Amino acid sequence: MKLHLVPARAGLQWVKLGVKTFFRQPLAMSGLFFMFMATVSVLSLIPLLGTLISLLLVPVATLGLMAATREAVQGRFPMPSALISGLRGKPVQTRNMLILGAMYAASLLVVLGVATLFAGDVPPPLDPAAGEVSAEMVRASLANQGLLAGLVVYLPVVMAFWHAPALVHWHGVSPGKSLFFSFMACWGNKGAMLFYGLGWVGVFMLVGLFMSLLGALLGGVQALNIVLYPAVLFMASMFHTSIYFTFVDSFELAEPATSPNHGEDA
Repeated sequence: MKLHLVPARAGLQWVKLGVKTFFRQPLAMSGLFFMFMATVSVLSLIPLLGTLISLLLVPVATLGLMAATREAVQGRFPMPSALISGLRGKPVQTRNMLILGAMYAASLLVVLGVATLFAGDVPPPLDPAAGEVSAEMVRASLANQGLLAGLVVYLPVVMAFWHAPALVHWHGVSPGKSLFFSFMACWGNKGAMLFYGLGWVGVFMLVGLFMSLLGALLGGVQALNIVLYPAVLFMASMFHTSIYFTFVDSFELAEPATSPNHGEDA
């Protein structure tokens, strides 16, 4: 396995492939993402333990959505079982996926701790019902040192865990090494990852503008609320569909996973 460097414009191609593949199986991909979010919502009813279990399952869900994308690329309908494919391999694979989940949960706790440490005197949360929200209030919230510190620490965490689930489950890499390889892949392809992020920001902004216009045409806020949740669900599912392509283009593997730009599936 060797890092594959791609040009920056590949990031926009990943966005395009994610959108294209999502629309091959929109109900399946959005349904799987909804199942994961519903599971998280149910687990959140359990104080503390539910949140920890949810974080533990994030790498499993990430791998499951990547597996579903692989199925869609191959022209097959992703089944619900794809979502838990990370827990259905050999015992050592399942153990390593759970170890990776525990490392992810611990990393987020560190991020939260850093954000809390730098937060200082946090201004009260914005309350629209309390009156007009001024520009100064918004700037004060965005300029909070705790938020900025948390984002700075969270970025390398995201880079380390971005490719890690696929490396652990599909290619037998140990959890620790997978974090290193994932980080180096994201850093080596930082131009493509930047364009990838900017591409999705652009897509979200266009969809937001379209939703605002649609809400105005249909009768305002109430009409907008009706279509808002399905739109957010579709967009989040589309984004997670595109993650698969960032992986298959970032590594030169002996048996590469299927991609429209690659050969046969591993």
